[in-house]
Amino acid sequence: MIAANIESHLQQVRSRIQAACARASRPPDQVELIAVSKKQPADAIRAAYQLGQRAFGESYVQEALDKMAQLTDLDIEWHFIGRVQANKTRQIATHFDWVHSLADPAHARRLNAQRPADAPPLKVCLEVNLSGESSKEGVDPANVADLLAVCDALTGLRVRGLMTLPAPTEDEAVQRQPFAALRHLRDRLATPARPLSDLSMGMSDDLEAAILEGATFVRIGTAIFGPRPTH
Repeated sequence: MIAANIESHLQQVRSRIQAACARASRPPDQVELIAVSKKQPADAIRAAYQLGQRAFGESYVQEALDKMAQLTDLDIEWHFIGRVQANKTRQIATHFDWVHSLADPAHARRLNAQRPADAPPLKVCLEVNLSGESSKEGVDPANVADLLAVCDALTGLRVRGLMTLPAPTEDEAVQRQPFAALRHLRDRLATPARPLSDLSMGMSDDLEAAILEGATFVRIGTAIFGPRPTH
């Protein structure tokens, strides 16, 4: 039954992405779906994988490592989307392909130093706090250029773009504002050598607004897997 639900939900999310891309006059292949699988069992990830999903997002390192150990037969692209903690950087650098939530120069240096020498550079997005709320994670927009400069000197990292997690609202016009702000920030900071081509923004309730403003990754959990288990 779980697999049947995931199949139906995944089809619905893919249809929403296609419809939003059509509204934005963008090719659907410009938007990659990250299935946010935190708090979901490995069997749910396997079911989504069998339906063609390849990118999965996790927020808790130990939970992710446990599931990775159960899914070693699958060529999953693992995205770390949670808060980066200094005591977890080695595991993140070793086991993940992407980090969407880098916001601290010290964490950048640790991830760089701890990335295995035989692995490709760790692809990262810098998390930007556009609301200015101290309770929110992310680097202040005024400090993104400094963090980029730090990362540019680190050969074990490759900054691919920016990420944001705005406050929830049901008004699409309001939803679009922080996504547009992130796009404008990216446009100001991009260079030919470092185009910052990726914008990681949009979740289950606002993916349309994000795609209309240029998202290249949408991070979708509830709309695929249903509510997260509480146990």
